[in-house]
Amino acid sequence: MSFGVPDYIFRDYLSVTPEFLTSLGVKLVICDIDNTIAPYEVAEPDEVIGAWFASMKAAGIRFVFVSNNHSERADLFNKTLGLTVYANAKKPLTGALTRALTDAGLTPKDGASLGDQIFTDVLAGQFKGLKTILVPPIKDKTNFFFRAKRFLERPFIASYFRKHPDDELKAYWNSKTRNLKEKHG
Repeated sequence: MSFGVPDYIFRDYLSVTPEFLTSLGVKLVICDIDNTIAPYEVAEPDEVIGAWFASMKAAGIRFVFVSNNHSERADLFNKTLGLTVYANAKKPLTGALTRALTDAGLTPKDGASLGDQIFTDVLAGQFKGLKTILVPPIKDKTNFFFRAKRFLERPFIASYFRKHPDDELKAYWNSKTRNLKEKHG
């Protein structure tokens, strides 16, 4: 494991399959919400999101939401899904991840972290000893802080693709992040 470099990168959360997670021995996924599963302004999951979570549940893979967002946002998004939510998580700190694993009766080797940010989701997962899965942001915030953070993530993404030369995924990632940059400056 290289500090800050995710173990796996996917096109989007839908590309993460129950078969893939099962092959890694994952029993619990600690999942971000905003820009990983849905954009910030989407209050509740749609049918596609619901079906994806149902397929995971059918395969015996549990999910919890660990979000840096406030509990009102996380609880509303989770209302129809019925997962456990740990809001105001302060990732990359690992307190919420520790609670999630403890509450599930599992150890880090049984878990994975799924998110869209290196400096929160990937680092928190690495600090806790989880497998880390990164997806590109669905729709990024446009303020200076987020633009700077996405710029600082680039070397970690480049390092991943040097180790895993999937040209198709790399081209997709670059086009996705370039489109976000063009839309949001």
